[in-house]
Amino acid sequence: VQQPKPQPLANGPSTASILVSTRQKGNPILNHIRNMPWEYADIPADYVLGATTCALFLSLKYHKLHPEYVYGRIRALQGKYNLRILLTMVDVEAHEECLKELSKTSLINNVTIILAWSAPEAGRYLELYKTYENAAFTSIKGHQSTNFSDRLVEFVTVPRSVNKTDALGLVSNFGTIRTAINAQPEEISLIAGWGEKKVQRWCGAVREPFR
Repeated sequence: VQQPKPQPLANGPSTASILVSTRQKGNPILNHIRNMPWEYADIPADYVLGATTCALFLSLKYHKLHPEYVYGRIRALQGKYNLRILLTMVDVEAHEECLKELSKTSLINNVTIILAWSAPEAGRYLELYKTYENAAFTSIKGHQSTNFSDRLVEFVTVPRSVNKTDALGLVSNFGTIRTAINAQPEEISLIAGWGEKKVQRWCGAVREPFR
């Protein structure tokens, strides 16, 4: 059996680096990517932050002058990356209409829009996406206690201004969460530390529709 000859691998760009399109030469963001290595590469996106993640950069000032530009760039990325980020520099005063339009575009084209108000902030976003390239979902998953009393306190303190002490006072006075939820505002206001505003917030939270 004649085996095929192994082909030498081309020296491609490093996977540990943020890949930057040559289109981005001169972008002040590059001066603020300091915690991750980066290098220029021939890529369809402006930045490649992982095997399945890329970013396009858009200045709102440029977008106002060339509104068709971003749509062509997004179309060119279709099917190439799972996560497509539109890193948008908010560098104009009247930005509401532009952002409303871009938000709609991002929803239709499955693009994640990230807003930055300065070059250091934009550079930090790129670094963070690259840093978490191989991170497990558990790294951003919130911790949920399995202890009943802790979960009870967690539930009661959801309304603003209701703290742990208030939660313990509420349950110890009424015995159960069910009784506390069904209690009248006048009864709750008798608990130490429960002022009028706090009572209103609690009653509003437990009585308003889930939707």
